[in-house]
Amino acid sequence: MISKHSNSIIILVADDVEDRWLIMEEALEENRLANEIYFVVDGEDLMDYLYHRNEYENLKPSPRPSLILLDLNMPRKDGREALKEIKADPQLRQIPIVVLTTSQAEEDIFRTYDLGVSSFITKPVTFDSMVNILKTISKYGFEIVELPDQIGKTIENAP
Repeated sequence: MISKHSNSIIILVADDVEDRWLIMEEALEENRLANEIYFVVDGEDLMDYLYHRNEYENLKPSPRPSLILLDLNMPRKDGREALKEIKADPQLRQIPIVVLTTSQAEEDIFRTYDLGVSSFITKPVTFDSMVNILKTISKYGFEIVELPDQIGKTIENAP
């Protein structure tokens, strides 16, 4: 029998503050989570990654994410614009997206849920809080709920 969680989970983080990348990597390690994590610096890079354009043209170094952690406030194309574009694309709309941002604006919360975000979380200020948030996201997203990406992997690996 194949576990629905036998494959590594691929997390794509869109955040323009590269110092947070290390914190997220360390938080995943602290939780002993065997997830692959990739980072992009803004909404333009996020869309390039998802569409395998420019530096992400080769599929192997930019595999389809199981989950996107999305900051809203980024240069060039912000998270709101990228979210709208992702959810409008039939090939991408099933990818779960968790907004992880400093914004606490009601307008952002309502708008992102209207666009189809899975969850809206305010970024923590401490490392321990980040560890707890990533642990909760991982447990919920990869142990409790069924993700479209994981169902596909299980079917592909079936005898």
